[in-house]
Amino acid sequence: MKIVKNMMTHNFNEVIEKVFDLPMEDKLELIDILERHIAEGRREEISGNFKKAQAEHKSGKLNFSSDIVTLKKML
Repeated sequence: MKIVKNMMTHNFNEVIEKVFDLPMEDKLELIDILERHIAEGRREEISGNFKKAQAEHKSGKLNFSSDIVTLKKML
């Protein structure tokens, strides 16, 4: 496992070095691509959480309360 982690770290470092060597315009484009990719990933995560909550609600596993004591117990 340690060998794999070292390889991943080495590969990551190589990627970072190559990014640093890119022209400014390419770096800015890469930032834009990464920001869009991250936003899409977050949307998928939120959607998945919403679908999970809907399923829990439908099965009766999801509880609601506005009472602070009850909420603390639910944690």
